[in-house]
Amino acid sequence: MPAISTNDLKNGITLEIDNVLFQVVEFQHVKPGKGGAFVRSKLRNLRNGAVIDRTFNAGVRVEQAMLEKKDMQFLYRDGDEYVFMDQETYDQQNVAPTALGDAADYMVENMVALIAFYNGEIVTVEIPPSVELTISDTDPGVQGDRVSGARKPATLETGKVIQVPLFINPGDKVKVDTRSGDYITRV
Repeated sequence: MPAISTNDLKNGITLEIDNVLFQVVEFQHVKPGKGGAFVRSKLRNLRNGAVIDRTFNAGVRVEQAMLEKKDMQFLYRDGDEYVFMDQETYDQQNVAPTALGDAADYMVENMVALIAFYNGEIVTVEIPPSVELTISDTDPGVQGDRVSGARKPATLETGKVIQVPLFINPGDKVKVDTRSGDYITRV
């Protein structure tokens, strides 16, 4: 595993610190008037998603974890697990919902996701920033409900409940932001 200097940190780099994988969320080089320079950083634990603050002295060597990333297609759910297929070798692999995190709320069949492996273990699953999903259940829109900014709950085909404008009906396709879970537009 290559060791890099804390001066070379960048957002998105994966580090192995005390046998735990962390991804750099943000960092800041600080050079105070007195004393040595240091690097203040926010690191996200890739196992449980917790974000911690960590300060390193400038120039300290840390281990960079090399992740193998593959495009894999989501095929179907098998009980609690999600089955993905490698698009190059056609090998199938079961993925636990905990490895998917919030991405599980937006997974539909035949969707392609970027899956990162570390020593053969799935670490992260990245999906597009927005997806198009069908509304499976919501109160029907009523003529005259045109209040600007009013929202109502709607259930997506994946089971996730989001807030949508009053004019959205069951069966409508909507675009949803996968990072925040917000309604973007009707498709």
